[in-house]
Amino acid sequence: MRHLDLVGSTTVITGAANGMGADIARLLAARGAHLALIDHDAAALEAIAGELHDSRVTTHVVDLRDDQAVFTAAAAIGDAHPRINALITCAGSSMLGNLDQLTMEEMRWLTDVNLWGTVSITKALLPALRAAPAAHITHLASVYALASPAGRIPYAMSKFAVRAFSEALRHELEGTSVSVGAVYPSGVRTGIILHGRYAAAIDPAVAARAAAAQAAMYHTEPAEAAARIVRATERRAARTMVGREARLIDVLVRILPSSYWRVMRRPLRDAVDTTTPVA
Repeated sequence: MRHLDLVGSTTVITGAANGMGADIARLLAARGAHLALIDHDAAALEAIAGELHDSRVTTHVVDLRDDQAVFTAAAAIGDAHPRINALITCAGSSMLGNLDQLTMEEMRWLTDVNLWGTVSITKALLPALRAAPAAHITHLASVYALASPAGRIPYAMSKFAVRAFSEALRHELEGTSVSVGAVYPSGVRTGIILHGRYAAAIDPAVAARAAAAQAAMYHTEPAEAAARIVRATERRAARTMVGREARLIDVLVRILPSSYWRVMRRPLRDAVDTTTPVA
């Protein structure tokens, strides 16, 4: 399979205003790629676009939960960028809480953001990607699309679904000009866990303690993760691990598919504890 040349063509990035999405935008802009940046945060999106200060960059404020808005934005992107050959979906959020603490509404909200937003923008842009001689779709899954910890049911559930969507779509598009891959990051210092949501039933101090414990386990810088994601897109990789922990968990689940939690429970103990009161 031929490698993808991202210079001189357009890459669409969701979740582009912050974290890995913003660092991917910076990296590709420095290389001369054309970019269509999508985020729901208008002010942050304008800030990253101003930082890049490049006429080849367009911004699109979109709530990915709104299918109509997504397809309208995809049409606008197609008008502004006649040659689109890459889509990188970084948009997502987190949710702390166990099943007793979470409401159905809270879980559906996260699924709408992490899963259906990914599906919607992919479906909307697929015709444009098909029109390119070669194109690649990179979906950000998570290490929790490999292993499901306690206290993260909606997040793991949505990311496992992103993994399934990516794999099924890759099989559907086999033999076409469009390839699909998923990236499994672990421990990237984006602040997602600190700024993510938690069940309303959780004491905020308890949620903050659990989030801080999880964040303390993160070691990969967003710029490093962004470079790996761009490389995976250029290579049209089907499966990419980012971070040492992701590779270890991938092996662990293969060796202990039904009992890996016995190994993961202790290091994640404080990060999944959303019930013990703060002293």
